[in-house]
Amino acid sequence: MHAQNTPEPPLTKRETNSALLFALVAERLSTYYEHHVWITLAQGATLAADWLARSKHHLPNIQRKHLSGLSDQLARQIADSVSREAGLHIAHEMMEALDQRYPCYPSDIGQSLRDECDRLLDASPLPNQP
Repeated sequence: MHAQNTPEPPLTKRETNSALLFALVAERLSTYYEHHVWITLAQGATLAADWLARSKHHLPNIQRKHLSGLSDQLARQIADSVSREAGLHIAHEMMEALDQRYPCYPSDIGQSLRDECDRLLDASPLPNQP
């Protein structure tokens, strides 16, 4: 008997925004630890647009910039609160979690940061379009 490949249900808007925030934090930390520079807010918004296009979603620029700012805040908070070695480990775990080949069950670090992304979105929801 063959296992059925049932398609994943589509993500809700909130899940998509949280996943995007997580991806942006991962990219920021990875870039910071690899190149010793922070991605700008505009670069983060562009990365968000690229990520959304790959997942067949769209957000207005004002909302992408908001998520870029939140990701910058969280990434810097992480980098400021842990050693370089721990930061490298966190960035690596987050980048692996973005890989589709990564196991279905996220690490404790990955799950904790996904939860933090949810909390951050609850505390600072996306602005409405003007």
